[in-house]
Amino acid sequence: MVVLLSGCGASEPSPGPSPGPSPGAPSGPPAGVSVTLGQWRSDEPAHRLQVAVRNTRDTPVYFADVQLVTPSFRTVPASRAGAAIGRTERTDLPIPYGAANCSPDGLPKLRPATVVAHLRTGSEPLRRVAFELPHPDPLLARLLRDECSEFLIKQAVSIAFGQEWKESGRVMRGDLVVTRRGPGTVTLATMGGTTHYNVAYDGRRLGLLRAAEQRLEVPIELTPARCDGHAFGEAKKAFQFPVRARIDGGEERVVVVAPPKALRDRLIGYAFRACGFGR
Repeated sequence: MVVLLSGCGASEPSPGPSPGPSPGAPSGPPAGVSVTLGQWRSDEPAHRLQVAVRNTRDTPVYFADVQLVTPSFRTVPASRAGAAIGRTERTDLPIPYGAANCSPDGLPKLRPATVVAHLRTGSEPLRRVAFELPHPDPLLARLLRDECSEFLIKQAVSIAFGQEWKESGRVMRGDLVVTRRGPGTVTLATMGGTTHYNVAYDGRRLGLLRAAEQRLEVPIELTPARCDGHAFGEAKKAFQFPVRARIDGGEERVVVVAPPKALRDRLIGYAFRACGFGR
């Protein structure tokens, strides 16, 4: 997790619709204004980043919109900002980012990235500006690696929670279901827990789907990881279970497996009962 310190910038009255792409190449950023990328834990499941803006000059800089542009991720429309940022150590502007551009041939290398914004300094007109990020950006490199690692495993198998789950005291029992999609022997090394749930299974290895097999069901047990009210009230990644897997003895990759909503609702109710809430 990248820890962010959010600054506060004064906002201006709404300038109307975002100006949209400007013709021609963007200009360079104003002197004394720089950006970096960060991500809160709660941003990860939302596929969101924080553009951290620093302004070392006294003149406010107004950001109308912000956008990440790089060949490594699909470009999504600019995110409206509407923020006037004066002299500040840091002000964070949230933006979505697109899916990673992955390849079935292996992990791609990170390509250079820029943050593009429509902004104005003081009373000047809005202009399109590109902030070049130092390459390779460590956050983008990790996000690209994680998404494309998951992509490679999903070419071979799908991994999902089974439909049948039974509550027994403080334990919820069910199956992790692995279904063939492509060739290769798939080794499921481990399944990790989350902020809310511990995971247990028999053996040091989670499971093995041999090349001639089409389906594998792995019995797993879930138990509450924390029973304090703060944990229940601040769940960010309660259902993002990491599964480490590899194909044909290759490098381990991480696939995040989440239960469907109906099972999530059951697990929340189960955890409340197992923790003694509501009795």
